[in-house]
Amino acid sequence: MDTITPEPLPLYQRPGFLLRRAHQISVGIFEEQCRPLGLTPPQYGVLVLIDASPGSDQSSLARAMGFDKVTTLRLVRGLEERGMVHRALSQRDRRQHQLTLTDAGKALLQACAPLVELAYQRLVAPLEADELKELRRLLTKIETGLGPSARVRMEPLMQKLPGGSATGTPTS
Repeated sequence: MDTITPEPLPLYQRPGFLLRRAHQISVGIFEEQCRPLGLTPPQYGVLVLIDASPGSDQSSLARAMGFDKVTTLRLVRGLEERGMVHRALSQRDRRQHQLTLTDAGKALLQACAPLVELAYQRLVAPLEADELKELRRLLTKIETGLGPSARVRMEPLMQKLPGGSATGTPTS
């Protein structure tokens, strides 16, 4: 007698479902590793980007993270209340706030570095090096192809070279 092996519903093979599930796993691993510091992935992103571009405004931060302005404001205010971020009115545009890390924010960023690296290593542990490279390539291809039409656009910050110029070519 033949037995039929049940197959998972097609839903479980859809890219959107798998991306959402992978994001859930990623966030869970990050939060587990960084729980002692009370740090979430979006908060970490804010700290990294402000550290990379001190004095930038909240709108630029929102674009660099691919977040809407309200979400970014909530993140910044939460970090400000914890004493990690300082917001000051811009001298050039009084409608904008310039953002910098406080000494406590810099210390938190430094303290979380090994925990973030552990979370990253746990997340990519099931992948071989060539698979990780391919995953990044495919995810970048999705963002490049669909990002410009997304509800919220992302404008990544470029790394600075030793001479002060940016690496890579930013897109408009």
